[in-house]
Parts: sequence; structure tokens; C-alpha cells
Amino acid sequence: MEHERPKVGVGIIVVRDGKVLIGKRLASHGAGTWQLPGGHLEFGDTFEETVRRELKEETGLTDVDIQGLVSVYNERDYGKHYVSLGMLALWNSGEPLAAEPEKASDWIWCDPSELPGEMFESSKKVIENWQSNTIYSL
Repeated sequence: MEHERPKVGVGIIVVRDGKVLIGKRLASHGAGTWQLPGGHLEFGDTFEETVRRELKEETGLTDVDIQGLVSVYNERDYGKHYVSLGMLALWNSGEPLAAEPEKASDWIWCDPSELPGEMFESSKKVIENWQSNTIYSL
């Protein structure tokens, strides 16, 4: 553990008609919680490339306008350590589907002030930072 380094995760707020896209997390740490689409930043990728890849892999969505970075979170939850980046994208077209059904399901559009059930901690923080217009908070 002493020589491990944090990983970089990217959570994506996709907005359509004032609602955000969330799905049920099925695999890995935080299973059973609601999450934003997202995944790991891969070596050599830009943040925007990560957004496009992860949205397509998880939800099948490909037509979004990426707005930029809205959150940074030093996540030390679930026995893991991640630097979690929150990116904002505006939906243009397409309906989300469970493209990785072993990892996430039940993609829904939800009012960000009325999120259902327990949220995956980094997704919750990304949404909180975005709503408060604060990139980073303790």
C-alpha cells in the first residue's frame, strides 16, 4: 500500500432538460449505489476523450456537447484513493441504455435536487460541487 498512487476517475454530469443522467452501480466498490456515468482516465487520454469513451461504453450516448471541468474531489472512500474529476456535458440526442449491463443498469434522468436512494460518494460530490458552482470543497 505504501507505494500505491491514487487513480484518476472521471464522472460525467450529462444534462437534459434540467435533469442529470444516473444509473445503478453494480460492480466494484459502491455496488448498489446510484452513480454518474464515468470511468478511469487512461494514459494519454484528454479529459474530453475520456468523457466520450466512457459515455459510449456505459450508456451508448455519443451526441453531447462537453462544457468542461466542474469538480475535483480527493476521494478516499470504500478503501480506495482516487482523484475524481467531474465533467459537464449537455445532451443532444439519443437514449441511454445499459451498454455494460454487468457494471451499471437502470439509467434514468433525474432532477439533481431529488436524487434517489444512496449515491456513489464521488458522484454525489461532483453534483454538489456543480450545483454550488464550486470546483473543489473539503
